[in-house]
Amino acid sequence: MKRDRKAKILATLGPASASDEMIRALFVEGADVFRLNFSHGTHSDHARRYESIRKIEAELNRPIGILLDLQGPKLRVGTFAAGKVQLTAGASFRLDLDPTPGDASRAPLLHPEIFAALEAGTELLIDDGKVRLRVDACGPDFAQTTVLVPGPVSDRKGVNVPGVVLPISPLTEKDRKDLAFGLELGVDWVALSFVQRPEDLIEARKLVGDKAWIMAKLEKPSAIEQLEEIIELADGVMVARGDLGVELPPEQLPQIQRRIVRIARRLGKPVVVATQMLESMIESPVPTRAEASDVATAIYDGVDAVMLSAESASGKFPLEAVSMMNRIVCQVEKDPAYRVGIDATHTPAQTTTQDAVCYALRGVAEVIQPAATITYTESGFTALRAARERPTTPILSLTPHFSSARRLAMVWGIHAIPFGQVSGIADMVMLATQVARRETFAQPGENVVIVAGLPFGRTGSTNLLHVARVDDVTL
Repeated sequence: MKRDRKAKILATLGPASASDEMIRALFVEGADVFRLNFSHGTHSDHARRYESIRKIEAELNRPIGILLDLQGPKLRVGTFAAGKVQLTAGASFRLDLDPTPGDASRAPLLHPEIFAALEAGTELLIDDGKVRLRVDACGPDFAQTTVLVPGPVSDRKGVNVPGVVLPISPLTEKDRKDLAFGLELGVDWVALSFVQRPEDLIEARKLVGDKAWIMAKLEKPSAIEQLEEIIELADGVMVARGDLGVELPPEQLPQIQRRIVRIARRLGKPVVVATQMLESMIESPVPTRAEASDVATAIYDGVDAVMLSAESASGKFPLEAVSMMNRIVCQVEKDPAYRVGIDATHTPAQTTTQDAVCYALRGVAEVIQPAATITYTESGFTALRAARERPTTPILSLTPHFSSARRLAMVWGIHAIPFGQVSGIADMVMLATQVARRETFAQPGENVVIVAGLPFGRTGSTNLLHVARVDDVTL
């Protein structure tokens, strides 16, 4: 199951992709990591999908990553006596903590944390910004607003408060139960929704520990204000353009996306671009030209992965969506301009032994053009630092831990293989060259570049670079 591309594909599972047969087909067609969206479905639904993935993983002998996406806080208006009202421009509209069903003059908003953060002049967005309100006066239990952008509002529509840091945890009681369930299952990544500040990552880390890697979903403008600190604390980041696009002007999103990708690449953290990448394929077997260009742009920028949401979870053409995304990625990576762009946006290594060795790896790969670069890694750290350098050759990552191999399925250029512990350098070289041949990365007579840490078994000790020739050994 060797991929002929370096960027990865993250596919969401749902009603359209729940069967063993479909999950297997999605993986064969190009999905590297599967997303379990806990905003929908029951624990038993997700457990069945998890077991399906692991069964396919064993059948095809290729580590598959699984990402648990937590729902996060959902801020919503309450209900209306008539189920729906029409707000008109310039009208006065009150939001308060009274649970009584609303009408055209008021509605319940049972979130005291919102009122605690409001001030006069703040704008509130309802139903993904279709209706916009300006706060004229407010208190701990109410907000009197003026309708700026009119429209219909119905029961339980979402509320966004752009430009305001809300005093709430990104982890609701539901999230905590979902997280405990997912960690018990053995998920590899946890996507944390509603990240507003670095402290949110610290809170999540206390619960997750080293059981999974944490991906910060960047969907709040407040997170962009502390972007570098958040990315440093996370194991990876997701550009969640759906929610982020509600609270920011559309013209700002491309610039912010590229800024996030640039910082994540500099810090060596996997970065995923998500939401509406092939949105029309929910209903159509082919994407729009603009969508194909959107996916290609992310790949040209050097992202680690691109994500499918409803396209693979509930759309009519989940397999075609994965196939199309795979073809777009492969086509971009064949373009000579892709490599030129990757090199042009490369940033200097950090002043550490690990980064110095991986920087040298990049240089050696450019000069001698080996068949593959090979990393030995316990935790995945060495592989991440090697991937940060975006070498010209594929990265074959050998690790004694299946958990590390699965997490690395999200990372640019990495083909992870679980293996047993090695006892010395000679053993390491022999195993590396044998695996490179077996996995069809190298042929007898070709070179491979090996990066590892001595002594073996110590996390974060990358200090060795070795060039080896692949012999015609028995596999």
